[in-house]
Amino acid sequence: MTEISASMVMKLRKMSGQGMMDCKKALQEADGDIDKALDILRKKGLATLSKRAERETSEGTVVAWESGDGKRAGLVTLCCETDFVAKSDDFVAMVEAAQQYVAACPSDKGAANILDTDLDGEKFSDVLTETVSRTGEKMQVGDFQKFALDGPGLIGTYIHFNGKVGTMVEIETSDDSVAAADQLKQAASDIAMHITATKPVSLDKDGIDAETIEREKAIFAEQARNKPPNIIEKIVEGKLNKFFAENCLLDQPFVKDDSKSVEQILTEAAKQAGGEAKIKKFVRFEVG
Repeated sequence: MTEISASMVMKLRKMSGQGMMDCKKALQEADGDIDKALDILRKKGLATLSKRAERETSEGTVVAWESGDGKRAGLVTLCCETDFVAKSDDFVAMVEAAQQYVAACPSDKGAANILDTDLDGEKFSDVLTETVSRTGEKMQVGDFQKFALDGPGLIGTYIHFNGKVGTMVEIETSDDSVAAADQLKQAASDIAMHITATKPVSLDKDGIDAETIEREKAIFAEQARNKPPNIIEKIVEGKLNKFFAENCLLDQPFVKDDSKSVEQILTEAAKQAGGEAKIKKFVRFEVG
């Protein structure tokens, strides 16, 4: 059996980030072969994932990435089992790496796609597995999505102070000068923050499926069943409008000024900037 020197252990530790004893055991098992020892450590991570498959990953963080020109942005949710590990150096290092993988991912959505993204010969799934082997906890990518502008506009992102909620909103503008105006930048940031707080179901009422609307109407009608038919109709209409105002982003009262809707806030900001703007889409991710 090959003698395992301290320098070999240190080299493997530097390459893998694993503990000294784990590195020594892997080298002993691999008979001193560094590459085989790395594979052993990676398999350890896969074994941990398999063994803890049923564990809940209700901790973690939402990671945001934005391109230098502001034309592209992305969000990815990285989940683990405990808050202790979510704050560890190993997890933080994975978070930092995730931003690079979000930037490089050729797809605009899907956890499987970012896991399969390759940087310098290493997939993000490998980074995740190695982090699992170091921490001993199950980890996974919960959600992933990227936005890319195809015309004048801007993308607003917001990560809540606890790191567990993140949003991204894409705003289309009449021209580039409107998108570059401070009023629009502030509105985009504020609306992204608004989304984290209010959890809108859709952009507008057209985004809510007919089945949901009919279900809500039936509930409202049942609540007013003892009223005359013409009164029931008015009550249902009123409650449905309230439902849309509570669940559709454009109709929601703005969190910083509930006398105005989100749509009004954006319209006013665009007017101040000398043009027009409208929200094209948004996404909200939450850990847990």
